[in-house]
Amino acid sequence: MTNGDHVATAMRMRALLHGHLVSRALTVVARLGIVELLTDGPLTAAELASRTGVDPASLRRLLGALAVFEVFDDLGDDKFGVTPLGATLHPECPGSTLPTALLLAQDFGEIWHDLAVTVRDGGDAIQRRFGVGLFEHLQQNLELHDAFDRSQARGMELEAAEIFEYVRFDAGGTVVDIGGGDGSLLAEFLTRQPGRRGVLLDVPATADRALANLEKAGVADQAEVVAGDFFAEWPVGGTLYVLCHVLHDWSDDRAVAILRAGRRALAGGAELAVIDLAAPAPGETGPAARAAASMDLYMMSLFGGSGGRERTVEHVERLLVTAGLRVTSTARLPSGMAVVRAIASEAGGDVVTSSRAPVDK
Repeated sequence: MTNGDHVATAMRMRALLHGHLVSRALTVVARLGIVELLTDGPLTAAELASRTGVDPASLRRLLGALAVFEVFDDLGDDKFGVTPLGATLHPECPGSTLPTALLLAQDFGEIWHDLAVTVRDGGDAIQRRFGVGLFEHLQQNLELHDAFDRSQARGMELEAAEIFEYVRFDAGGTVVDIGGGDGSLLAEFLTRQPGRRGVLLDVPATADRALANLEKAGVADQAEVVAGDFFAEWPVGGTLYVLCHVLHDWSDDRAVAILRAGRRALAGGAELAVIDLAAPAPGETGPAARAAASMDLYMMSLFGGSGGRERTVEHVERLLVTAGLRVTSTARLPSGMAVVRAIASEAGGDVVTSSRAPVDK
């Protein structure tokens, strides 16, 4: 390695180390509503500071720094506009990143400071800090719960188009969304496949939110919302069961427990689709692999070393087989998402994979 190469590599590492500052800066402008204020055109830092009640000099430097990262346009004469990248922080932008920024501005971002402790003891950081698990903590904090649900829903806006483009689901019968959150994915199914019925299972507080969102989407007449526990029992009678961003919240043992509860519902010949971000295999690089690796660090920061995690496709397949299911196909999507499909297996052993799209390198 030449001296020039070494300098470039060291500078790259410094950029990674400073990345947390950029994240925090974005959460600040999200909470201040800066992007909304710039909707009608550029404003000066002084005008923005006046409207948000903050220090003009500090805000000017914050916006100037984020302009270098192409979030804002520094137009000179103290004026700033918003770029297409920055516009994703607007609440009305499709797939808006604002709820995620607001989520990270609260406990989810603060918990990152505990990562060194989590690496030392392997424990659940939410449990350690708040005395309860993540989902109990969300139910006790309505603002955080709202940000969490909105972040999940806006992310689903981006993912749904890709899922339905690359994965073919039969349009008939009943789709059952297990741990379906606020109903965003089920609403997509029922909107795209108006002839089918839908059932959503989640805890009571979340089930109430799901019903409201299904009504808003105009598909409530096709759907039923069931309050329950996916570790105990899944609704019967479905033709397609969906677990979207559910297994990654749990340890391997708990994930298998969820799948075993589902196996009973699948025994009549129904199909299961597990949809999650696929963790990168050793040696994988590229944007999709980095996104998955970042999300796995995020999950570890919340759940500890043996808790929720992003898993490789092969890891998900092993969990399914352990739970008595047979994998029938696996689709690896360009973004890094994976859809692993399975049915109940009397033998509970063989794995068949197909339709795996290329992985970014």
